Amino acid sequence: MKRIMKDTIKNLRFNIRNMDMILFLAVLIFAAFGLVVVFSSSNITAVSFYHVEPTFFFKKQLMFTIGGIIAMLALTTIIPERWYFPTSVLGIGVLILMFIAMKAMGAINDSQSWYSIGSSAIQPSEFAKPVIIMFLAGWYHYFKKYDKFWKTFIPVGVVAILCIFIAKEPDLGTAGVIAIITMLIYFTLPAKSVYLSTLRYLAILGAIIGIIVLYVMQPYFINRENTSRQESRLAFTQPCSRSLAKTGYQVCNAYIAINNGGLFGRGFGQSTQKFLYLPEAYTDFVFPIVVEEIGVIGASAVLVAYLLLLFRILMIARHATCLQDSIIAFGTFAYLLTHIIINLMGVLAITPMTGIPLPFLSYGGSFLLNMFILLGMTLRVSINNKKNRKKEVL
Repeated sequence: MKRIMKDTIKNLRFNIRNMDMILFLAVLIFAAFGLVVVFSSSNITAVSFYHVEPTFFFKKQLMFTIGGIIAMLALTTIIPERWYFPTSVLGIGVLILMFIAMKAMGAINDSQSWYSIGSSAIQPSEFAKPVIIMFLAGWYHYFKKYDKFWKTFIPVGVVAILCIFIAKEPDLGTAGVIAIITMLIYFTLPAKSVYLSTLRYLAILGAIIGIIVLYVMQPYFINRENTSRQESRLAFTQPCSRSLAKTGYQVCNAYIAINNGGLFGRGFGQSTQKFLYLPEAYTDFVFPIVVEEIGVIGASAVLVAYLLLLFRILMIARHATCLQDSIIAFGTFAYLLTHIIINLMGVLAITPMTGIPLPFLSYGGSFLLNMFILLGMTLRVSINNKKNRKKEVL
């Protein structure tokens, strides 16, 4: 027993020394900055709308941040990689059962997307993202030759089933993010096969058709007097011309927050739009509050930090020595990049607002926890890369 403990501690120390410390420190800095942003953007809503203490949302975010960092370190140093694929298969089964059971649950924000646990809510669709990345990584690692139809398309069917369940909640934004991440992973697979090529061409064609339909149908949703919550999100251009309607109010107030910030901002905690002008500003509309408080220059620095973080993850994926590691790291890259682009484009009314959170800065426990899980697996890949480089030297 003592020998097992000694070996475990030795392995733990080795992994910590050999992980990508730049990525690890960047994650910790982003997490700390995110906590500051959540407190600043949520304290007024907590007191004025929910009638709780100003630190209510901050404390919940802090709890999930600590839990996420612990999970990240466990995945980086303790949990064996051979568990990833079996765990993902089990996770897919559990998620499908949860989606089925959720239909009997009540709706939150007109959507059956959450399980209420005490004062918190768990969103199963967020857990589908790392589960799918692990599943694809494991599947295509073991089936390196895609010379059979089933080898290529079974994972597509699994992803499609999960996306259908998520879209039926309805949560089209999360379903779309999963589809994009999956498509990006398929484009990085190294093999050349007729089935994989067909899948890639179909993905490109589907994306082009989807964009065309989105912009052609958009005026139809603007002109409709009565639209559902999901349909109204498709009316995304010229938001301030619809500032009194659901389709424009939130984005128009985001514009006002960005304009208020100017170059240098009003200072931390000095936003005016968070005084219930911008509803739930601490969630997917947190970036305008960041601009209002630290200005365009400060917000630009945040975007540059995002780019550096993404570049570091991409380099880890590029130097991975096995396909499973490569897909996990690249899947994490695609996960973060997709969230950043979709969130910012929605806030600026370039695309519909889909409720997709901004990494580290938006409030949300399920999203934060799953992001740390993926980052932990990516740090594990960086450790494997360093181990293999040392073996090559020897």
